[in-house]
Amino acid sequence: MAYTVTPTPAGPVGSQYCVCKVELSICGQNLLDRDVTSKSDPFCVLFMEVNGKWVELDRTETAVNNLNPAFAKKFIIDYHFEEVQKLKFALFDQDKSSTQLYEHDFLGEFSCTLGTIVSSKKITRTLLLGNGKPAGKGMITIAAQELSDNRVITLSMAGRKLDKKDLFGKSDPFLEFYKTGDDGKWMLVHRTEVIKYTLDPVWKPFTVPLVSLCDGDMEKLIKVVCYDYDSDGGHDFIGEFQTSVARLCEAQDASPLELECINPKKQKKKKNYKNSGIIIVKSCKITRDFSFLDYILGGCQLMFTVGIDFTASNGNPQEPSSLHYINPLGTNEYLSAIWAVGQIIQDYDSDKMFPALGFGAQLPPDWKVSHEFAINFNPRNPFCSGVEGIVQAYSACLPQIRFYGPTNFSPIINHVARFAAQATQQETASQYFILLIITDGVISDMDETRHAVVQASKLPMSIIIVGVGNADFAAMEFLDGDSRVLHSYTGEEAVRDIVQFVPFRNFRNVPKETLAKAVLAELPQQVVQYFKHQNLPPINSEPA
Repeated sequence: MAYTVTPTPAGPVGSQYCVCKVELSICGQNLLDRDVTSKSDPFCVLFMEVNGKWVELDRTETAVNNLNPAFAKKFIIDYHFEEVQKLKFALFDQDKSSTQLYEHDFLGEFSCTLGTIVSSKKITRTLLLGNGKPAGKGMITIAAQELSDNRVITLSMAGRKLDKKDLFGKSDPFLEFYKTGDDGKWMLVHRTEVIKYTLDPVWKPFTVPLVSLCDGDMEKLIKVVCYDYDSDGGHDFIGEFQTSVARLCEAQDASPLELECINPKKQKKKKNYKNSGIIIVKSCKITRDFSFLDYILGGCQLMFTVGIDFTASNGNPQEPSSLHYINPLGTNEYLSAIWAVGQIIQDYDSDKMFPALGFGAQLPPDWKVSHEFAINFNPRNPFCSGVEGIVQAYSACLPQIRFYGPTNFSPIINHVARFAAQATQQETASQYFILLIITDGVISDMDETRHAVVQASKLPMSIIIVGVGNADFAAMEFLDGDSRVLHSYTGEEAVRDIVQFVPFRNFRNVPKETLAKAVLAELPQQVVQYFKHQNLPPINSEPA
């Protein structure tokens, strides 16, 4: 999807989507002993890098006389997938009551990104001193957990023999659900649709977050009120009852739960008053609405592949006018795009080995055109070690090939799709593939590319296209199915939108992080959408 998308009420979009809170638990092992008569009294300080400077976020309590502390105080951080969030954990031995860190003895530190921690769920690393050497045998263990209740409740409700409220007909009943707010007053949580002209309504099943309905507390009282709808807004009260989610959960498909709907005024007036009808809970199910972070913490790996356009329209890489010309600072638009996307995604791939492919060039020794070649010239092992490895292979490859054409995307899309298809055979949420294509212009094999994208939309795969240079990128916008569903030349529709296109020229004069945010903001949504569509929970997920 395009980065210019306007959020719609259908659901969260873009960077808002992946902001959630992560709780970090800290333990130390074999810390340095800085005290003469007793053991160290360690505490841990968390820093985050902001504009190139380390800023303190929080610190734990002090563990007295303990070289193997497990700190009770947890660190809570907002998690943003599309940002590199650099953290530093520094341990000190408390000597005085001062809050100034230089007053305390340094026990060692460890730095990494938040992405590294959540992709492993739990890491143990060596603590380092200021000179980069190990702090004795000191180690730090950091465990991550998402701080959110992702349970949702789905209710199927009906009514029987409700009171008749309309003079010339029956009633038009609907239900309202309330919970108590912090001020003790009832707060509306959900309203069903109106069912016209009946005393025996059957409402559509509905789903709400458990936190919304009862603050996640299954025993908390909730109130259900039944009204007869009036178009002037003066709805007639039929009756009400109080219950809890724990009680609603007694309803099963085979044995519904029946609750009396009571009108307190009628109950006081009439001696033989029984009820104003029955509200039936036909079924009540609690499930988990898994987030992107649930899948990552569950062990899902993001498999990153780069596809680079080496067609002649890029210009001679020896000349400064070429898009492949590496300037004196050692960069160009291709390298900037690789760095921007790669530095985020590499945290989510345990072996950090990334295939890097080229297309549209003539290759030695016979100078045949290839639309799918390993830029390290090793077709059996096209993997590069980390983003640095991709950059090195790219720089080494440039003088050895001849730029040619045409600009065919489908071979590289199909290449990654073959691996994504193999991953589906595992039937677990273990791998999701991301293809970054960097190109300078118009696609030559548009029909084949459309077909390849439509087929790939059924797989655990997303495609990011970064357009470099100043060409007309209308065809790329067409592939990015924001305003319309993409169709193959056979007429088949894409199952979901998996293409995100951004023109690099919009990001030339902004911080490099801005490109990563625009390109990756919707990737979490696409990952979750795919696994939910396949009914695949995160690996090792707990039942609701």
